[in-house]
Amino acid sequence: MRKIRSIALALAVAALAGPALAQQQYAKAEDAIHYRQGAFTLLGYHFGSLGAMVQGKVPFNAAQAAIDGDVIAIASKLPFHAFAEGSDKGHTGAKAEIWKEQAKFTDLRDKMQAEVAKVSAAAKSGNLDNLKAVFGAAGQSCKNCHDNYRRRL
Repeated sequence: MRKIRSIALALAVAALAGPALAQQQYAKAEDAIHYRQGAFTLLGYHFGSLGAMVQGKVPFNAAQAAIDGDVIAIASKLPFHAFAEGSDKGHTGAKAEIWKEQAKFTDLRDKMQAEVAKVSAAAKSGNLDNLKAVFGAAGQSCKNCHDNYRRRL
């Protein structure tokens, strides 16, 4: 059941992302904030599922790891267009530095997406050791951005 919900949620987010990506505009700043928060939540959930396997908190499940790998590959790309002008205000954990330091923010985004792609490929390999080999660097790439550009709500 969890697998079906995960796939359905990923497909729903991807389907909703299509029109948003085409427009790259939001009716209200809150819409952009909600969109990116949802995308990051999705990414975090599936990355966390893989992390639990890597840490031995749950048994390695190759089928679930492959699903999680597919989802994180997509989800890592979804939130960034939603850092739209004006979406720095409101109920957001995004720091103002995102809009002041666009080049650095973009560089950290690119590095994270590259590391997540490695995790995705390893997750789909069916080999826990492959996943363990790349997981830490991806987690660190997420942390680098969080340390600089995210505040706790």
